[in-house]
Amino acid sequence: MKQPRHVPVRTCVMCGTRTAKRDLARVVLTPEGECVVDETGKRPGRGAYLCRRAECWERAASTNRLAHALRGEVRASDKERLAVAGAAFRAAFIGSPAGE
Repeated sequence: MKQPRHVPVRTCVMCGTRTAKRDLARVVLTPEGECVVDETGKRPGRGAYLCRRAECWERAASTNRLAHALRGEVRASDKERLAVAGAAFRAAFIGSPAGE
């Protein structure tokens, strides 16, 4: 009989939700000091995870909690980019059958 495969679990730095790593989005503070959403999960730099809820992305853009988790500075331009990503998640959720 096969052993069940290990599923990595991560925690959203905003709401504390623990879930499978693939269900969270990774945000990276690159060595150049830029804060970006890591689509591949393999970019170099300090990473933190956010769940797909728009509220968490909005909080990440408006507070310093993400900067604390990344152990660095998140610039205003990076926070604007995170707010746009949060709006995209909200639009995707509202447009999905589960969001109706």
